[in-house]
Amino acid sequence: MKFGGTSVATYEGRLAIAQRIKRAQSEDRLPVVVVSAMGRKGMPYATDTLLGLVQDFPQSERENDMLASVGEVISSIVVAGGLRARGIDALALTGPACGIYATDTAQNAVITEIHTHRILEILQKGRVPVICGFQAISQDSGAIVTLGRGGSDTTACALGVSLNAEAVEIYSDVDGVMSADPRIVEDACVVDTIRADELYQMAQMGSKIIHTPAAEMALKSGVALYVKNTYTEHEGTRVVDMASYRPGAVATAVAHTHDISRFIVDLATEEGCSSHLKNQTAIYNALAENDISLDMFTPDDAKLLFTVASSSTENTEKCLTELGFCYTLSTRLSKVTLVGAGMHGVAGVIARISSSLLSENIDIYQASDSNTTISVLVASVDCNRAVAALHSTFDLGGTHA
Repeated sequence: MKFGGTSVATYEGRLAIAQRIKRAQSEDRLPVVVVSAMGRKGMPYATDTLLGLVQDFPQSERENDMLASVGEVISSIVVAGGLRARGIDALALTGPACGIYATDTAQNAVITEIHTHRILEILQKGRVPVICGFQAISQDSGAIVTLGRGGSDTTACALGVSLNAEAVEIYSDVDGVMSADPRIVEDACVVDTIRADELYQMAQMGSKIIHTPAAEMALKSGVALYVKNTYTEHEGTRVVDMASYRPGAVATAVAHTHDISRFIVDLATEEGCSSHLKNQTAIYNALAENDISLDMFTPDDAKLLFTVASSSTENTEKCLTELGFCYTLSTRLSKVTLVGAGMHGVAGVIARISSSLLSENIDIYQASDSNTTISVLVASVDCNRAVAALHSTFDLGGTHA
């Protein structure tokens, strides 16, 4: 049972956590609790607030990881203490103390293995382990490393797999996975059932409901996963295996992400068409060597179109200039993605998307697709209208499975 920052930050939230744990125990289940840091930026023990303490000083990635991990330590101790005060025998534990090992990658480590014997011993004694999410110990250096923002979800899923848990439950302050951002779409609703591949794509395409590596783990492992609200009795969203569920609708949700830059690179040389592939490969290699992730790439005759995160714009320009390529740059773009396993093999989906956006006078700069997604690149000023238009066109409002 993983509880997010808004759940652990208040008395009401911690009371709700205790009630859920007592209920689980009354059902003869053995809860393993994972907690995030308390609250969001601005609250005293939130991760961003802690990192703000050293923003004016020289920093190392190692020390940043150490400081960032403190928020979860505080949460685990406070939650465990609150549980004991309510008659639940609980014990706070750090990620390293639970045998959670990861790669030696500061701020974005990947869990490699979990030694579960300590957790199992605690459970056998009838106690509830309250484990710090987001943190692990480097298998190489022994240093504390963190798993990236939202990494407590990944901690919970990894523990669920390692412990062969009956289920992993992710709790926050929303009722489940939403069909779109409710701040943009008024009639956005909770998706009752979603396939693991759809959840993964939503995480990849900008939805903040779950950490992307956690969604990937759910996809690969088949662990039973639920997304619920700490404060309500809503049944939430059930994440199901790809093979066991066929969506009844073409689309399930609309996701979006901002801060995208688009490059159109001129590949033409005196050597003619034979050099185009050579030039594309040179660009791909240069971007890879500079750790620049390329997205929505489209070779188009003597041109190459691709997008990068806005934070990579300057480095991408440097790479292209050093290679001697001319390019056109567009900034302040957003990617809007229709997600749905039901669209695979269905004709006319892109036509409906195009017609929907045309009716709103929204230009599509580029598009890409997979078996479960169709993404369109639009101007950031049009993003919210595009999300709302697609949500309406594919009838995603109201309760649906």
